[in-house]
Amino acid sequence: MVLKEYIEARVLEIAAYILETKCTVRRAAKMYGVSKSTVHKDMAERLREINPQIAGKIRKIMELNKAQRHLRGGRATRLKYQKGYKKHG
Repeated sequence: MVLKEYIEARVLEIAAYILETKCTVRRAAKMYGVSKSTVHKDMAERLREINPQIAGKIRKIMELNKAQRHLRGGRATRLKYQKGYKKHG
């Protein structure tokens, strides 16, 4: 499959950002103004076609982030309640 030039450029740019920052798909999506689904497809499928070596490194970062997500979620919930969140109802 031949990718359009702007898609290939976006994939490589987001991949470089993720490699540099080790950020989550969600943060990369917000940074580049695209959806999480787009970033995930770019990193999981399109990058493999463009540069399999970088794709392997990105996959490891994504797996690590997935393994840690329950910790980040718990931390976010704890902070929310520390700031005084009160459930209404």
